[in-house]
Amino acid sequence: MKVNIKPAEGKLGILLPGLGAVATTLIAGVEAVRKGIAEPIGSVTQMGSIRLGKRTENRRPKIKDFVPLANLNDVVFGGWDVFEDNVYESAINAKVLEPGLLYAVKAELESIKPMKAAFDHDYAKNLTGTHVKQGTRYELAQAVMEDIRNFKEKNNCDRVVLVWCGSTEIYYEASEIHSTLAKFEQALLDDDKLIAPSMIYAYAALKMGVPFANGAPNLTVDIPALIELAKITRTPIAGKDFKTGQTLMKTILAPGLAARALGVNGWFSTNILGNRDGLVLDDPDNFKTKEVSKLGVLEDIFRPDENPSLYGEIYHKIRINYYPPHGDNKESWDNIDIFGWLGYKMQIKINFLCRDSILAAPIALDLALFIDLAKRANMSGIQEWLSFYLKSPQAAPGLQPENDIFKQLIKLENTLRHLMGEDLITHLGLDYYEDLVEDVVS
Repeated sequence: MKVNIKPAEGKLGILLPGLGAVATTLIAGVEAVRKGIAEPIGSVTQMGSIRLGKRTENRRPKIKDFVPLANLNDVVFGGWDVFEDNVYESAINAKVLEPGLLYAVKAELESIKPMKAAFDHDYAKNLTGTHVKQGTRYELAQAVMEDIRNFKEKNNCDRVVLVWCGSTEIYYEASEIHSTLAKFEQALLDDDKLIAPSMIYAYAALKMGVPFANGAPNLTVDIPALIELAKITRTPIAGKDFKTGQTLMKTILAPGLAARALGVNGWFSTNILGNRDGLVLDDPDNFKTKEVSKLGVLEDIFRPDENPSLYGEIYHKIRINYYPPHGDNKESWDNIDIFGWLGYKMQIKINFLCRDSILAAPIALDLALFIDLAKRANMSGIQEWLSFYLKSPQAAPGLQPENDIFKQLIKLENTLRHLMGEDLITHLGLDYYEDLVEDVVS
């Protein structure tokens, strides 16, 4: 049965905390696509297809033609940043996109000016914010809510979503104030410093029923208090950390090794990058947050407790180094020590020269469009079907998250089929051959 989904009528506001390299690459890219001078490559919502029914039916529509997503021409961008540069100036400084392309959409980018950010230097010690709000945690949350209301009214938006594109915050674990919504709201009033800036944005959004997706490895919505709020206001949430670069490669390669029951002794990963993210991660406390996010991927895929002879001794090490000359062109190296039949050893080496924001921008777009769809479909709380896009995906309490990108894709596609009243696809395929046998016998 098809789920009752409200139509994607009117404008969709996409608000981005953090108008740095990823956000400006996303905005400039969408403006270029609108003008017909580029293609939205890497965006599953725009370029991807989905199989419906049996293979013999040959039904493979584009996802954007199958589910009622917001049209790119109906999207309006805005956001907050610790620097007051408009989006054009910020994109020029980020040095991700060629000046010629940026110049072609200069007027559109210059019109987007950041709102003052809710910022705490202690959570990103290598950043010095100059365009920031003042006040207690509670006052900052109220100010962000007012920003959302004003943006929606000024731009005549029917709906709004938030996608965190800001920096990685320092590592810390959930505490008592994060355990319930009541305690969290009291902590806001008390200006408790254990409430991170990203949580202020998430709280403000969820309080207003605005969907929130977390593109960084911050704790943010991975706390009981905000999960509770999402359920109360019937608002979708998704987190965390855009799946780009090295981790993308891990979620592609590791499932293949596990599928073939090949053992892994060690996986050494190192990265160099020089953008704002690299600068922030140069601080050990911020790096710890990213490290924890990246480390969990292999453990969830290989499950060493279930396969001790194959993965019980795996040594997984991750390094991220700030290297300004590379800018946004992140480079990663992986050395993987594997073993096969009778324990004989082999190696795999990967050198991925990627562009971090080029990989992240379409993820941010897809999360925005899909989480808006989820809201219109009356889905609330954790949207595990969006794990496909995330390094450290959220799952319901007690559930182990799924990090195998191929299983994540099946889950995403089956969710879309379910929403639209189509049969789920198991890929069993026995019916094709059983029919064949019956035809021969008869």
